[in-house]
Amino acid sequence: MTTEEVSAHSAAPPLPESPIPAPRPESGPADKSRNSQNSQQKPLRRAHRDDIDLLRVICAFSVIVGHVGGECMAAVGKSAENGRAVYWTGLFLDSVTSWAVPLYFAIAGWAVLVGAPPRNGGTLRKRSLRMIVPVGIWSALYLAWGWWRDTNERPLPKLALDAVFGTVQPAYHLWYFYAHVPLILILGFVMLLKAGQRPWGVVAALAVVSAGPTVFSDLARLTGWDVPHFGWQAGTYSLVYAVVGALLLSLPATRRGHRRWWLAGAVVALGAVLWSQDRIHFVIPNASVFVAALSVCALLAVNGVRVPERVRPLLARLTDAGLGAFMFHVFLLKAFAPSLVSDGHGWLGAAGAAAALTVVTVVPSFGLSMLWGRLGLRRFLG
Repeated sequence: MTTEEVSAHSAAPPLPESPIPAPRPESGPADKSRNSQNSQQKPLRRAHRDDIDLLRVICAFSVIVGHVGGECMAAVGKSAENGRAVYWTGLFLDSVTSWAVPLYFAIAGWAVLVGAPPRNGGTLRKRSLRMIVPVGIWSALYLAWGWWRDTNERPLPKLALDAVFGTVQPAYHLWYFYAHVPLILILGFVMLLKAGQRPWGVVAALAVVSAGPTVFSDLARLTGWDVPHFGWQAGTYSLVYAVVGALLLSLPATRRGHRRWWLAGAVVALGAVLWSQDRIHFVIPNASVFVAALSVCALLAVNGVRVPERVRPLLARLTDAGLGAFMFHVFLLKAFAPSLVSDGHGWLGAAGAAAALTVVTVVPSFGLSMLWGRLGLRRFLG
């Protein structure tokens, strides 16, 4: 998909903050003052949210499945007339996973505003670099891969310069991080300002992000140069998903009896997404009201779901591997799709091809991400 296309305990009370240890006996006013200062400086630690780990893993898997659907749609030129079975298989896979990117934004908002607010500007810088460094490395790898296969659309130096400021082919899926970084800077700045801090470094970064598009546009007009697109932007819809997601993920766990109603709502919203993608526009925008409804229903259906203890170690490893798998998977997707997906498939063949492409993309992607995580390369490769 292109930028335009891209398109956690059952019925339990809200997860509490970990209890505060009982204070030691006080010996005088100095101790009282010291204890008061410590309580202000040390934020309360929240209980770990296994349900949010589960959402992260499902989102990573769903984005890959959605891209499998995109390959099916590409095989038939986005037209049912060129292969009805493949068309509807691709349309369904892209539609049923269309909530994944909005939920990524929702989780990011919860993390910054509720789960782990930044302590200072340095915290925001570290969080940003966790995204920026892998994006730079993977962009270089994808461009080198395209150069080797002779599939790059423009000269390599030009694409490399463009990738500094916005996503390029074949690393099209990395667009999310160009929106994610400004988003956490904006939300993090608000939290630091609320805490009484003055993070001037964050202010400078936000000034660059806000002025970049206009500066680049003016430069192109004044000089006639082919100026890169400035893609480090958080759209209004992503900010809304982040803020509303923080609110919804802070609610008490959805009651078990209510989950079925949210799932039923998700089915209805999915039908609306399918209709919109077929009749109005493929790929449906993330800002669509139908995608928003599907995203809210999916989030509330999973919110607070209990993850069995025996599954939690595996879930933690998959959560750690999700970012790297997302960044790497397009290599496998583009390598295997031409030999597996064909416009001539019937219904059984289309479903089988999509399932096979999903397996050969998802399993190695998560496996390799786990491997480089064990080798200590997570900060470089995600």
